[in-house]
Amino acid sequence: MAFKCDIPARPTLQLDDEVCRITRWDFEPGAATGWHEHGWPYFVTMLIEGVLAVHDGEKVTEVPLAAGQSYRRPAGIRHDVMNASKHPIAFVEIELK
Repeated sequence: MAFKCDIPARPTLQLDDEVCRITRWDFEPGAATGWHEHGWPYFVTMLIEGVLAVHDGEKVTEVPLAAGQSYRRPAGIRHDVMNASKHPIAFVEIELK
C-alpha cells in the first residue's frame, strides 16, 4: 500500500552542532515528511499522541504512539512518514552525529 501526500510536514530546526541535530516536526492530518534517509542514528519522541504511517518502499506500517513515547532507528533506512491521525501531531527527532 502506498500513500500520496501533497501536504508537507513542517520541520523546525532547534539545534545543529557537532554532537547532534534536533528537529521538531509538525504534521497536519495526512501530512508527510517526504522520502528521506538519515545519515546518523536517531531518536524520536512524540509530543502529541497519534498514528504514524511509515512507508519503507514496499509496505506501509501504521504505528500508534502515545505522547511522550520514544523510539530509535539506525542510519541509512530510506522512508517516508505520514500522520495517519485525524488530528495534528508533532514529534521531536534527535539525530546523533
